[in-house]
Amino acid sequence: MDIAEGTTFAGYRIERRLGADDLGVTYLAQHPRLPRRDALKVLSDEYADKPDFRARFLREAEVAARLQHPNVVAVRDCGAQDGRLWVAMQYMGGVDVDELIRRGRTELNVERAVRIVVEAARGLDEIHRAGLLHRDVRPGSILVAEQADGPERVLIADFGIARDVGDVTTVAGGGGMPGTVAYTAPEQINGAAVDDRADVYSLGCTLYHMLTGSVPFRRDSPGAVMHAHLNEPPPRPSRGNPSVPTAFDSVIAKAMAKQPQDRYPSCGALATAATAALLPASETMVVPAPASCGPDRRRLLLLGAVVVAIAVVAVTVSAVHRISRNEPATSAASGPSTSVDRAAAASAAAWSPHAVVFEAFSDLLPATPLGIGYRELHDCKFLDQQGNPISFDTRAPIDRLNCTGDQDPMEQIILTCNTDRSAMKPVGPQERPEGAERWTRPSGAGELHWGNYTSRLGGALGELEVSFESPNRNFCRLRVIGAQSGADLRTRWWLDAPL
Repeated sequence: MDIAEGTTFAGYRIERRLGADDLGVTYLAQHPRLPRRDALKVLSDEYADKPDFRARFLREAEVAARLQHPNVVAVRDCGAQDGRLWVAMQYMGGVDVDELIRRGRTELNVERAVRIVVEAARGLDEIHRAGLLHRDVRPGSILVAEQADGPERVLIADFGIARDVGDVTTVAGGGGMPGTVAYTAPEQINGAAVDDRADVYSLGCTLYHMLTGSVPFRRDSPGAVMHAHLNEPPPRPSRGNPSVPTAFDSVIAKAMAKQPQDRYPSCGALATAATAALLPASETMVVPAPASCGPDRRRLLLLGAVVVAIAVVAVTVSAVHRISRNEPATSAASGPSTSVDRAAAASAAAWSPHAVVFEAFSDLLPATPLGIGYRELHDCKFLDQQGNPISFDTRAPIDRLNCTGDQDPMEQIILTCNTDRSAMKPVGPQERPEGAERWTRPSGAGELHWGNYTSRLGGALGELEVSFESPNRNFCRLRVIGAQSGADLRTRWWLDAPL
């Protein structure tokens, strides 16, 4: 039974119905205390008394809550009201890739399909690093939301059947169909060992669907589809859509190889190959241009920025997976350390002429100014002394960078750095200080001050002021704003921040 618009459920005010899947109905809902809207998923009434479905529903929340990544839907809270289970998740207005495919090739061209796969791969590789398999990668589990000031957001959702890597439940093993059959890897069907390369296969199937508008194996029955996954060669996307470059045929063939060891070692590696198939090598390492560049040039530069952003992820994940499988390392000439160095240099180039800021906080900031960093850090702008945005190309003695956060709890950060690398003195909260301490981490040491202040709108906010003593960061100060008090912000953001 649907929840009526305008009513309150679990403290959330229901605004409208967003959609439904095989587990429940999702609503757009106003948070009971914070100025934000969440996606509230409620388990369907028909499953309310079925322990298996209740466990699967709660597992989706449990799995997603273990992950913090800009390309993975964040779980905010969960609970039960009148016996009905609910999960509150991050809401990003937009559609899923299924809807984009239905709209046709004018809406989902080859370039956009690759860009979506690049971002989805980052989220999936993060899931794999956490020791999990998604097991149901498909167009409906990839969400896309356009942003006015940058590239569209892409997020991985639907973790209801995710499992630890050690859980090898398959159809043959009696666990039931582990994913949507049109995108299911052969080893999930025939009872062989399953690892993260099953998600690589499914992402390859999804890419094929985006490129051609058709699933890889269109058959009359699920059994016939499973037979095709097990026995038939991967189809060629260039035959399904003449506008697809023939280079994608080999990309899909490798992604959908019958044997896991013949596939790409990670989703990031698949995304890198797809990008290379789209653009000549000479065009894939460009950097973001100023907002004044023309639309055609900006389109290519945005894609180039995405390539830079995935380079570190693809190389690192491939190295980790190679070690976990006891596979031999590559030669020194092409080994991961060289590739990581190249990717890091490309990211620094993307931030030029402000590379000094990025190099000091590369684990916190996006790989490119148009990308997404730690805990959804995005919309990064450089400001003048009055706090007004200035051109990205503007050089000044002091760089002031403002980025928007995930609102839970961080609303924004302000990084202030002397571009000549001269040391800055620590400055604590100016309005209502709460506390201070020295901090020490493997990255260095410094001082932390926290307190509260009143925003321009009259609301109470917490703030942190972080100073650094090591030479690689002592020319910068970091201010973090969010939560309802400095102490709360210190507990919920600072303790886990990559600083």
